[in-house]
Amino acid sequence: MKINKLLLSTLLASVALPLNSAARTVLQNKGSDTLVNVAQAWAEKYQTIKPDVAVAVSGGGSGTGIAAVINGTVDIANSSRQMKDKEIEKAKAAGINPVEHVVGYDALAVYVHPNNPANSLSFAQLGEIYGRGGKAEKWTDLGITVPECKDQKIVMVSRQNNSGTYEYFRKTAIGDEYKNKFKMGTLDLHGSKDVVDLVEKTPCAIGYSGLAYATDHVKKVCISKKEGEACVMPSETTAADSSYPIARPLFMYTKGQPEGEIKAYLDWILSNEGQCLIKAKGYAPAKNIDCPSL
Repeated sequence: MKINKLLLSTLLASVALPLNSAARTVLQNKGSDTLVNVAQAWAEKYQTIKPDVAVAVSGGGSGTGIAAVINGTVDIANSSRQMKDKEIEKAKAAGINPVEHVVGYDALAVYVHPNNPANSLSFAQLGEIYGRGGKAEKWTDLGITVPECKDQKIVMVSRQNNSGTYEYFRKTAIGDEYKNKFKMGTLDLHGSKDVVDLVEKTPCAIGYSGLAYATDHVKKVCISKKEGEACVMPSETTAADSSYPIARPLFMYTKGQPEGEIKAYLDWILSNEGQCLIKAKGYAPAKNIDCPSL
């Protein structure tokens, strides 16, 4: 009898394990490299709140996340830009109605090497540096001499074209005069952190990336829309009030109105707890909140 009871309890335990495992919900979350760090932090914190829900986070760029929503392979796409009209049309043709959720704000900072004496740049100067047809090939073309920069040739650090950061900078900072196109010869990097790391090591470099990736080893440049206007430094405050010229909202997209565990997760992200976490990561929250521990 004792042996039979032991066998029965072992069988019940072996059955219960896969049943509990099967009851676990996994949400697929993919996209923006700008958002990947805070998305991972959200996912890790949420699992301590709801252990039966796991959020699998991966990057790859805003375009990659949006494509995954259109293909129906993810529950939530992270994006540092809005979906394009052609992407929305493609989604609807596939029977998917993408719904946009603003989860925070970011200042897209322009970074230079700490030895670079440039403290401020205008959109016109950024266009001359990055824009197709722009005439600034050397820092001296802008009246700037950078120590330890051989020949003063500007090293233009950019992002790959599937990046929402790339799209936003192209449309916002380069301008119509250059047909919103980058000139040839940019170094197109995969990740936001990669941009900052390369600028740190390269005296001739200039790059753009999310404010949350700033370090003490690079210099943030004050930006103005027009020559002669007062420039604005990138910060959480200037991102939230849109006074910084390259401030932008950060998005999550779902396949239709979220329901069930997806809705619960997004509601938590927009709660005070979730928003204080994005604030701690260096972004501006989507709403006014008080985070006394920060």
